[in-house]
Formats: sequence, C-alpha cells, structure tokens
Amino acid sequence: MKVRVGELDLHVQRLGSGGPKVVLIHGMLYDSLASYYFTLGPAFAAAGLDVIMYDLRGHGRSSRPSTGYRLEEHIADLSGLLDALDVTEPVHLVGNSYGGSIAFGLAAAEPDRVASVIAIEAEPPVEAWSQRLGEGLAKAKPWLATDEAIALITEARGSHEARLSKAASKLLQQTTIAEDVFLSRTIDDGLADVQCPVLALYGDESVLMEQVDHLRAQLAECRVVVLPEQGHSVLIERTAEVSAQVLDWVRSLSLVEVE
Repeated sequence: MKVRVGELDLHVQRLGSGGPKVVLIHGMLYDSLASYYFTLGPAFAAAGLDVIMYDLRGHGRSSRPSTGYRLEEHIADLSGLLDALDVTEPVHLVGNSYGGSIAFGLAAAEPDRVASVIAIEAEPPVEAWSQRLGEGLAKAKPWLATDEAIALITEARGSHEARLSKAASKLLQQTTIAEDVFLSRTIDDGLADVQCPVLALYGDESVLMEQVDHLRAQLAECRVVVLPEQGHSVLIERTAEVSAQVLDWVRSLSLVEVE
C-alpha cells in the first residue's frame, strides 16, 4: 500500500498484527523493503510480531524527489510514517546498513518513540560517518555511470547485481542523494542521545568491526553479536542467525510473549 507522508507516497508492507511492533529499515541505493520481505519479515510475523516494512524515499516503489536526502529527512519520513499509521507505542527499529543509521537517528531525536535499535552492519550517524559515506558516494556516482563499471560488476557478481548497480546509478544521477549526505545533521560522537537498548550485529570481516568497542563503551545497554567468517552482507547471508538473535532480543524486552 501507499501511505502519504508529507509530500511523499511511501510504499509500505505490513505483516502480522497484535504483537510488539518492529519497523524494518533497509539500506541505501541497492536496497528496498524486498530484502526484508524475503528474509526477516515473514519469520517475524509468524513469531507474533507486528511487522512494518517500507521503501525509503527514492527507493523501491516510494516517491523519488530530486532533492531532500539528508539523514534528518529520512528520519522525519519514518516519524511521519508512524504518525500516519497511528503507531503511538515505542517500536523496535531494525536497520540494515544505512537503515541502521536512520534508526539511531530517530532514537536520538525522538527517544519516546523507540523501544530499541537493532543495527545490522550499521553505524551511528556521527560526523565521521557522514564524511566516509559522502566520500564513498562521490566516488561511486561517476564510476557506476560507466559501461566499464557495469561490465566489471556483471563479470564479478552476475547480472542481478549489475541490474541493481544500474538502478543505484540512476538514483545517484537523478537526485542529490550523494551530495546530501555531507549536509546531514549528525549526532554526538559520545552517543549520549541514544538512551534505548541497542543490539548490534556485525560480520567479523566487515570494516565496521572497528566501531564495536566504541559502541560497548558509550551505550548504556548494548549487546554486540559478531558472526564469524562474514562480511557486510549479514542480512542476506546469515538470515537464520540474525532472525534468532532479533527475536530473542525483542522477547527479552517485551511484556508480550513472542513465539
């Protein structure tokens, strides 16, 4: 279904009902709610959770404005979506990659709305994060637009990944998403504004492993799970383990039984 949030139509899918609410937030450029629809969503619904999945602005079947891709605009979209769906109780935010940064951002901006953050291969949106991500997108924007890049991706990763890369390039060329990351409002490096419990899952071969000690030191309640012999694609390649960890986490924080 489409839900009107401000000037956007956000594509939303809901599964299950009645239990603790979890909102699944996908990553940037290559991703959409489909990555959850074919992984965690059905299992969470079967376990008794009320599952909300949506396409970020510019992604999937949601509206694609030419501008407006700063982090705080994604956070406002999420907050507006919860309002539009009449969700008043705190929700568990499951964020993959960039989706986790949005989850941390909402937890810092509107703590009363967030029961917990589950960050899958994601990092809090501190100043260094915006610099790293912005530099990466600035490099990707011209490169993905070349035939050479698509040929190399096709050879190395197959035609499906090449199609996703073409779609990512289109988003980069048609919008200000790459430039807006640098302009995004960030949170304090000390993560003082993130007061809710946090579950963080990483692959031990991921570049994001370097932040594990910082999360443990700065967050009042943080459980970190490191999956061995695993890179960034934790959600897709280790779905069963991620599902079990998240369900156990929500169960431990909820007064309502999760199967």
